Amino acid sequence: MAPTTAEQVSFGSGGTVVVGTLYRPADRAVTPGVVLAQGFSATMDWIVPDFAAAFADAGFAALTFDYRHLGVSGGEPRGLVDSGRQREDVRNALTYLRSRADIDDRRVALWGTSLGGAHVLAVAADDHRLAAVVANVPGIDLIRGMRGRYVPPHLRMSPARIAVAGACLLGHAVVDAARGMARATPHYIPVYGRPGHAVFADPELAGLFADLEDGSPTWRNEVAPRFLFTAPRLGPRVLSRISAPVLVTLARDDEVISSAFVRRAIAHVPDHEIIEFGARHFEMYHGQIRDRVIETHLQFLTRHLAPGD
Repeated sequence: MAPTTAEQVSFGSGGTVVVGTLYRPADRAVTPGVVLAQGFSATMDWIVPDFAAAFADAGFAALTFDYRHLGVSGGEPRGLVDSGRQREDVRNALTYLRSRADIDDRRVALWGTSLGGAHVLAVAADDHRLAAVVANVPGIDLIRGMRGRYVPPHLRMSPARIAVAGACLLGHAVVDAARGMARATPHYIPVYGRPGHAVFADPELAGLFADLEDGSPTWRNEVAPRFLFTAPRLGPRVLSRISAPVLVTLARDDEVISSAFVRRAIAHVPDHEIIEFGARHFEMYHGQIRDRVIETHLQFLTRHLAPGD
């Protein structure tokens, strides 16, 4: 295992400054590179450092960053999750990484998880220079993809309760969107909290989000719910344009998006592999499952980026 470094970097995106961390092997002058895009509301000090450090240990440069409006990057209002802006941030991260003299711009890949998994697939549809793409539990359609997703027994509700919770969440989004058009401060809701009033409400996730608040000083448990109106809706027209080889890793019991739905959609990618793990969505980021996921991603990236001296 080679010694690695972690360098704070920055680049422009949408008229503001995006801040990132570049992990790279210290003993190599030029390396392949990977841009990492995290999931919904996440910042670069949670989950992605584990993957980035492992990639750097294996000989890749790995760029993590905070999307605009989140973490230590610029952008107002805070807590805004906008798919179009975040994809632009991914594209600008790619441009920055390829511009560096210590990166082989012919061997650059994208890695994304959850919402970030959808972003990297959308960006790859228009970027045919990419050497590879990894999408981990990708949230490619958070509307249609909810049908058929795994619902654990303790979360199973009657159709009436589901409708009420959905209507409440949509109401929050409408209010927030109206405030956005009026250039007023956002109408925030928690990322984790009560059903209908937060994005995630599974009580079994309480410990995970408590650890997140303790361990990720830049993350905030609030988000502008207008994101519902920019949520990804990737279909065959986009996915069929991806020319790079794609690896998709799925959680068999994914409670966020149906893994069966993702399988059907990814079938439209010309060159793809799908590997499924016996896990739920957030279990893909922790413990032995995470270690197996990282190893699977490394095998794929090594095959397509072939880091050398």
